[in-house]
Amino acid sequence: MALPSPLTVKSAAEVRLDSLVRLVRAYERAITGTAWCTGGDILLETGHPAHDALRDSWCVIRPQGEVVAWAALTARGGPSLDCTLTVLPDGSDRIARELVTRLLRRADELSRECGGSRPATLCGVLNGDPVVPRVLQEAGFLRQITYNRCEIDLSRAALPAELPEGGRIRQVDSASDDTRALYDIHLRTRTTGARTLGPETFRARLEQLGAATARRVGVSLLMEFDGTPAGHVLAQAWEGRGRIVDMAVAPAFRGRGVGLVLIGAALDRLREAGCGRALVALDSSRLESRHDLYEALAVTGEYAVTQYVRGPSGAGRAGREEHGRLRSPGDPRPPEDTRASGSRASRPRLPGPGCRRGDPHSDARI
Repeated sequence: MALPSPLTVKSAAEVRLDSLVRLVRAYERAITGTAWCTGGDILLETGHPAHDALRDSWCVIRPQGEVVAWAALTARGGPSLDCTLTVLPDGSDRIARELVTRLLRRADELSRECGGSRPATLCGVLNGDPVVPRVLQEAGFLRQITYNRCEIDLSRAALPAELPEGGRIRQVDSASDDTRALYDIHLRTRTTGARTLGPETFRARLEQLGAATARRVGVSLLMEFDGTPAGHVLAQAWEGRGRIVDMAVAPAFRGRGVGLVLIGAALDRLREAGCGRALVALDSSRLESRHDLYEALAVTGEYAVTQYVRGPSGAGRAGREEHGRLRSPGDPRPPEDTRASGSRASRPRLPGPGCRRGDPHSDARI
């Protein structure tokens, strides 16, 4: 498949991190009017120790060195191969098709290496993208999950959230039984299609964010009742911006304000780390009062992001939300996030995280 002249494809190993950041920020600004990406976000996607930038990530480059498109694939031990694809809105469909072809070819290779077929999920496609959704659908991908990214102004004091009676917030101890308990919550709160980590990858993520907490650039907190973990929140700070990486609440403890208190505690720590803004994905369709929550968290903007999936045989299976219907761009209801909470998903086996182990970074941009 020939690229438009004079574009060329390079391994991302030959491209500076700041060039990828500029690409993604240009993509975000063109579609939403604001730019959020940091170097930390790129590392969230590709920082897995088994990610091979020479074989698993590609950039389309102009002669003067400007990156106009980027794709990457990472196997994190979960049930799917996790992909990302960014193409500037004024780019050619041929650019997107070239990178999708490389992603799928590499996905087939990794599946054979692991001894079985796995679906490919592709996250981070902004609603309003004029190129990528069309090319993904041509390649057999289907829309699976749409969620909201909410921008929070940390210079504004958030409304205090009352700690549920009997609840206690503390630092996650990745060397204790916390890891097994929180991994169980992680599995039970993944909506169908949401990225799920293998156990070793999940442990490594907790360890990495725990170490970042000691340097005041990370957050890893859990809430417990009588010694029983009820939920957790993970976040990171990078260049004055914060991001809630993951948040989950065990089904038995929902409806008690656990999630709001955990998010509030994480935002407080990001504020203490010097962050002026933060980004969090929220499942707003399941909130009793979306307006009140946004006011409490000082939300100043939001935009929708979609995940796509393609089955091993090329036939994607559309993930469904709890009410059994996929969102469309014109859906008047607020889009869902399935990363913070959701219906119970199929649970991978605890032993055997997959053929790739360990992840010092998060599994997704939220």
